[in-house]
Amino acid sequence: MGLTTTKIELRNPHRPDLPAVEMDALADTGSDLMCIPPRVQRQLGFEAAEIRTIVLADGTRRSVPYVGPLQLRFANRTGFGGALVMGDQPLLGAIAMQDMDLVVIPRTRRVVVNPASPDVATVSARRLAA
Repeated sequence: MGLTTTKIELRNPHRPDLPAVEMDALADTGSDLMCIPPRVQRQLGFEAAEIRTIVLADGTRRSVPYVGPLQLRFANRTGFGGALVMGDQPLLGAIAMQDMDLVVIPRTRRVVVNPASPDVATVSARRLAA
């Protein structure tokens, strides 16, 4: 399919004194979590909440900092979540895309607000049986 990048805005909701960071992020529907580079962690004033062990695509394991909450903005959508600190470019994972009801259009390699719900994010929530 090729690589898909999109502009996102990142912010630390606990530090409103710090400016938001707007960056190109790699949209990866095969990755669950958000990733941010160490320089973005510093810009947004995040301290590591914990260290997490990750498994890379080649099977190697690494320990990386996990930070949050991270506020993400894309078009008319906002989401919150944690982020692994690694790499040199933000990675927008599937959980954040689902949370904000975003989709990747393979033909154009663009991330867009879900055309089926353009005004308000629609997410699946299931009620557990009592």
